[in-house]
Amino acid sequence: MENKFEGVNSDSTSSSSSSNCGFKIKRSMGNEEDEVSSKKAKFVLPEGFLEPLDDQEILAPIPLSVRMPDSGTTTQFFAPPVPYSKQFWKAGDYEDIASTHRGGGDTTLIDGMDHVRVHPRFLHSNATSHKWVLGAVAELLDNSIDEVSNGATYCNIDVRLNKKDGSRMLVVEDNGGGMSPERMRHCMSLGYSAKSKLVNTIGQYGNGFKTSTMRCGADVIVFSRCPGKDGRSATQSIGLLSYTFLTSTGKEDIVVPMLDYQWKGNQWSRISSPSVDSKKNVETIVQWSPYVSEADLLQQFNLIKDQGTRIIIYNLWQDEAGDLELDFDSDVHDIQIRGVDRDEKKIQTAKDYPNSRIFLTYTHSLRSYSSILYLRRPPGFRIILRGKDVVHHNLVDDMIKQKDVNYKPTGVDSAEVNANKGVLGKMGFHKDAEAHLDIQGFNVYHRNRLIKAFWRVWNAASSGGRGVIGQLEANFVKPAHDKQDFERTVVLSRLETKLNNLQKTYWNENKRYIGYVDLKVNDTPVKGKSPTRPDLSNSNSPAKEIPTPVEKCNSQAKRETETQRSSQAGEAKLGNVSANNESTRTSVENGKESGVCQKEKPVEQNLAAKRNEEVADSGAVTENRKRKNREELTSDVLLKRDCARVQEDQIKVAPQADAALVHDLQVENSELKDRIKELEEKHRSLEAQLTESKEKYEELNKEQDAFIEIFAEERTRRDAAEENFKNKLKDASKTIHELQDKLSRFQRNQSQPDQ
Repeated sequence: MENKFEGVNSDSTSSSSSSNCGFKIKRSMGNEEDEVSSKKAKFVLPEGFLEPLDDQEILAPIPLSVRMPDSGTTTQFFAPPVPYSKQFWKAGDYEDIASTHRGGGDTTLIDGMDHVRVHPRFLHSNATSHKWVLGAVAELLDNSIDEVSNGATYCNIDVRLNKKDGSRMLVVEDNGGGMSPERMRHCMSLGYSAKSKLVNTIGQYGNGFKTSTMRCGADVIVFSRCPGKDGRSATQSIGLLSYTFLTSTGKEDIVVPMLDYQWKGNQWSRISSPSVDSKKNVETIVQWSPYVSEADLLQQFNLIKDQGTRIIIYNLWQDEAGDLELDFDSDVHDIQIRGVDRDEKKIQTAKDYPNSRIFLTYTHSLRSYSSILYLRRPPGFRIILRGKDVVHHNLVDDMIKQKDVNYKPTGVDSAEVNANKGVLGKMGFHKDAEAHLDIQGFNVYHRNRLIKAFWRVWNAASSGGRGVIGQLEANFVKPAHDKQDFERTVVLSRLETKLNNLQKTYWNENKRYIGYVDLKVNDTPVKGKSPTRPDLSNSNSPAKEIPTPVEKCNSQAKRETETQRSSQAGEAKLGNVSANNESTRTSVENGKESGVCQKEKPVEQNLAAKRNEEVADSGAVTENRKRKNREELTSDVLLKRDCARVQEDQIKVAPQADAALVHDLQVENSELKDRIKELEEKHRSLEAQLTESKEKYEELNKEQDAFIEIFAEERTRRDAAEENFKNKLKDASKTIHELQDKLSRFQRNQSQPDQ
């Protein structure tokens, strides 16, 4: 058997065998004989055991049997082994065995020139521009949105099972205009884009389909049906872009097998070309796709109906734990991702605060991300995710205390600037801002497409800017290739600075509405009034007052005074007190806050009234009546004694409260003096800086005058020198003319004697 490893692999095999088994192997390349000797030989390897395998043996497919659900028959096919890692970020480091066997390096000439090849590894390295897998899915959504002009009314994203191995596949389909065979080849080509010159389309670079599909999975098969236009027949095409096929067969070029069909005579017939082996394309697509026959492939067009495109991505990438990177199980109506973009705390917070759900879940939920992906969804267009419509979400609906974002950029094309007086969008607090969640940032769109989600232009060390969100459309800034960021240009830096200033100004003016109070302002109340916090809901409910430190001290002193008074009065009261005295005590208690003990009736008037009552009813007064009057008189005397005692207590406690109030006022006075001193020092420093600036300004003016004088002198000298040079030039030209005349006369004189 011919050695196709060219000695390299055989040497490595020999060394490994020698180290592991104690054998010494010597190979003769001429007659293909092996001589195996061992220092400690205990057995002999079988004949041909060390012979290298050829290409077909290395890449031998694994036979599998699949029971077709439609017909019930069992079909056998071959599932080839995967030479690369199933983790996306490691899939580019595969061993190109077949290329090693061939030796590589062969060159193809086209029109007498070397043909630069595009290796299959480029598919993987090109897809690494998508760091975020949901951003790759968004690229496929963009293609469907661009087909609205061709009649697209929906984009359906769903999950299907691979009939061959039972794995899951991602399906993205729409009912747009479809792709003709030419457009299908342009779609599979690298860097080609027919949309770059169209204004209302999102695609610009001709690279989104390749990078997005390869970022989601290793292989993709595309079915597209295009209706007949301009007298042409309807067509349908199948294209396979398979990283598994290219790496397993050792291709050094990106080979894309395709099948084209045309509607002729009330049936679909395959389009054949002399330069293309359509039979080989069918065999390749059937072998490396999820389908087992050409008829099985054509059944996919029954789901497309009249027009549209159906993209099926399979061999989806896995994470380090061996699970699919795309999570289809957490929510039956959503597609989520695992990893660092998914935070369980944010998921729980989203349940507690539904108004903040988009911000907390868009990094791992395709449903949340696609709901804000477009600023304005085309009328009548639906995004269907796993059988359920995605509801369009406008971030402005989540804002309270809205404010316009005004900005007119400079140094850009006027056609890319909004004509609505520089208004780019809105900003405000989100509805859950009072909960003090760490939510802030601007959603920046470009041509209706979300580029930067919740862009934090102000990263304050404290809670500054928290709760402020915004939404704007900036068509004057160029997006990056992955459409997850903008190109870092001067225009973007100016926009970032403007948004930063707008957010800071808005925060400082309105932060009190969500519970953030400026302590420097709150410490110095105006005219004894406590600052108020208006209700955020803009209702007519009264504002809640925040007491100042002085008011807190006074209220505390009053509470202590009332406590002492009530305890002392309770000790002096008798247990036998009538209901009439209860009302009098209540009036006394109510008068304690004002510092004056008031009674409804004086004791003397009460005694006189009772004597008159006794005289008028002397005949009918019984012994019980007399006893009751005596009790009332006794209670009145006790009440008078109680009132006097309360007044004495108030006189004793009042100086204590006044002392505390005076102490607080003295503390505030000292603080105000310190602040006044600081302000005076700042004022003096500013005056010194102003004086210094004036002196520098005068010096600069003097220097400027001196330079002007110097320049004037230099200009005068230059004018004089220039005039001198002009005069000399005139003299020189005059001398030249004289010499020329003399020369001409001399020549005439010389010629006359000869005659």
